Amino acid sequence: MRNALPDPLSPLKIGTRGSPLALAQAHETRARLMAAFDLPEEAFRIVVIKVTGDQILDRALKDIGGKGLFTREIEEALLAGEIDIAVHSMKDMPTQQPEGLVLDCYLPREDVRDAFVSPGVERLADLPQGAVVGSSSLRRRAQLALRRPDLRLVEFRGNVQTRMKKLQDGVASATFLAMAGLNRLGLSGVARSAIAPEEMLPAVAQGAIGIERRQGDARAEAMLAAIHDAPTGQRLTAERAFLARLDGSCETPIAGLAVLDGDRLWLRGEILRPDGSEAIADDVTAPVADGASAGADLAARMLGRAPKDFFAWR
Repeated sequence: MRNALPDPLSPLKIGTRGSPLALAQAHETRARLMAAFDLPEEAFRIVVIKVTGDQILDRALKDIGGKGLFTREIEEALLAGEIDIAVHSMKDMPTQQPEGLVLDCYLPREDVRDAFVSPGVERLADLPQGAVVGSSSLRRRAQLALRRPDLRLVEFRGNVQTRMKKLQDGVASATFLAMAGLNRLGLSGVARSAIAPEEMLPAVAQGAIGIERRQGDARAEAMLAAIHDAPTGQRLTAERAFLARLDGSCETPIAGLAVLDGDRLWLRGEILRPDGSEAIADDVTAPVADGASAGADLAARMLGRAPKDFFAWR
């Protein structure tokens, strides 16, 4: 393996989006690889790739192509050999990888909770009647509409810094971010409060970083195996199987969270109408080894309870 490691003359190229959070995740990946193999920073090169999802900020994701807008160009660069590995926020990842690519390395999962962010209000429950809340997430919007139908919801896209500026400019009274992203940026103090999963179940795979590689790339496979976090992989196996069975996309408000307890796994799921008028929630416990089948079975059970018109895609 030592002979296969990158060197300053042939650095391992790490592909990423260009936002501050995406770069922080790429830097974390590089740092873990440096530590695992006692390599200098020069043995790696971070390659920023522009993605469609970061360039079109005035429309909802469901109107311009869904989750693949954050991954397509990066995966194309990976397949073309322009980069060696690709770092992704797992909640942005479609459940199917393009042929020739493998996603089997996950870094230790961060805080899974949503962060409530507001210039002048401490908690979601403290928002006054009719307050304007900004969010681009169909899942958060549907959950808010279900729990607080009095709120006025507006589209709110962009990176952490962009959304904070919109709050300062008075576009909305509050918004939601992932605690994981704030923690990775050293901005945990931005959150007025963290929302417990019992109040708002997070997005599937929220807080997790995945690293994609080309199938058959022995060097990348061996290096990524050294930094893979098995418990995170076990949790995401169940969550993403749940999402895949539901045909999850940016058009479907879906939440899911798996928790490990020894050799057992507890998976909670929630599906909602986009307008928040109805929600179906359920959970399942299973051996960790059966996470994938447990996720698919939970989704099938919940779909069986949903009316035919529950989602537009059904």
